[in-house]
Amino acid sequence: MGFNETMKALSDPTRRMILNLLKDGSKTAGEIGGHFDMTGATISHHLSQLKKAGLIKENKQKNFIYYSLNASVLEEVLLWMTSLKGDNNDEE
Repeated sequence: MGFNETMKALSDPTRRMILNLLKDGSKTAGEIGGHFDMTGATISHHLSQLKKAGLIKENKQKNFIYYSLNASVLEEVLLWMTSLKGDNNDEE
C-alpha cells in the first residue's frame, strides 16, 4: 500500500461513493453493488482497488465478506492534506 495507490483509488468517483456508503458501517459486496448500475465484476474491481490502497478492510463471516473503512489510512491522507494549508499565522 503506497500513497500513490491511495490517491489513485480516491480519484475515482465510484470508489469515493463506495467509501461514503461504508461510513455508515460494514457492508457486503452485494449490498454495495445494490447502489450502482454496474456488474458484480465491476464492483469487485473497485473493491479490490480500495483494498489494495488500504482504504478498506474485509472481514469474512460464514459465507459473506464484509467490507469496512480503514480509518487509519484516511486519517493519514487528511493529515497530509491539512499540512498543505500551512500555518495561517504566517500570512499576516
